[in-house]
Amino acid sequence: MASRSKEQLDIVLLEPFLTGSHKTWAEELTRFSRHKVTVLGLDGRYWKWRMHGGAVTLAQRYTALATPPDLILASDMLDLSTFLALTRSQTATVPTALYFHENQLTYPWSPNDADVPLRRDSHYAFINFTGALVADQVLFNSHYHQDAFLTELPGFLAGFPDYALTDSVAEIAAKSLTLSVGLDLQQLDRLKPESCAKSDKPIILWNHRWEYDKNPEEFFQILYRLADQGAQFHLVVLGESYRTSPKIFAEARERLAQHVIHWGFAESREAYIYWLWRADYLPVTSVHDFFGISVVEAIYCGCYPLLPKRMAYPEHLPPELRDIYCYQNNDDLLSRLKKLLGDSPTAPSETLRKKVADYDWGNMIDDYDALFEGLTEFT
Repeated sequence: MASRSKEQLDIVLLEPFLTGSHKTWAEELTRFSRHKVTVLGLDGRYWKWRMHGGAVTLAQRYTALATPPDLILASDMLDLSTFLALTRSQTATVPTALYFHENQLTYPWSPNDADVPLRRDSHYAFINFTGALVADQVLFNSHYHQDAFLTELPGFLAGFPDYALTDSVAEIAAKSLTLSVGLDLQQLDRLKPESCAKSDKPIILWNHRWEYDKNPEEFFQILYRLADQGAQFHLVVLGESYRTSPKIFAEARERLAQHVIHWGFAESREAYIYWLWRADYLPVTSVHDFFGISVVEAIYCGCYPLLPKRMAYPEHLPPELRDIYCYQNNDDLLSRLKKLLGDSPTAPSETLRKKVADYDWGNMIDDYDALFEGLTEFT
């Protein structure tokens, strides 16, 4: 594509699952980028149908645009190959970037998902594969995510009966890079409560989705053991719950009732941020996390993290501090948390807070805009 001389790019962001962190990222990118970003999105529900049919609906909406954009930015929930096939007369010369918030190749399937025993679960990973294959640039939200996807892909493709596609892995790897999630961390400062006095007992925080991959069973089992040993603490449980949320949440609310000072989804962003600033300790037991927005937000608000030494979490910590904030196993987590509860509340080091502050859009947006400009040969 020829070099462009205009000052602002027109970017279309395609998001078939416009809710939660996907929606926040899209809206904030629109707000912070110096380029014009137009979001074409669908409601964030029926995720499997969005991965199958979202490309058709968004292709219809795209073709109704008055003029073609300079760049198409799509999320991993879009079947990008189908979208480009349906819009080929309008998109043949438009560069495309595919942003992986998550992927269906290495995301752990729920043991209750009906598609797994029926062997229908592979198709969603294949959609991610073909999307990465046709995109001009493939972006991952963490180094861990990029490495996990590219490492798992050869084995996935080798499982098909013939015409092995494993050579395409190197092609995808060559156009892949990590571009961390941008976060409006300054909003956390703006909404910090004027009175943020610490509680009479240390506050333990859960601020993740109520789903199996966040491993609530081990989190609450740790708290049961602490409570049985007479540890003194308050408990705040935030995060979005679902109709099929793990049963342990109902059990834990009853068993830990004397410790609970807040339970359930915060009624507003301000209320959520209030508890981030009030909380003291964030023990994380997740078995899977491609980035960990909730962890970064809590750390930024002064919550002391206890993180597993796996997935993307070590990337959020300065190398010299990883042994301080990362535990080895559940017994190590229990021991560390028990010791912290027995001492005066301990805040994370300022070095750690400065490290996660790098994810603020004020620091990230130039990287985003420069990448967009490079993809369109912008001068």
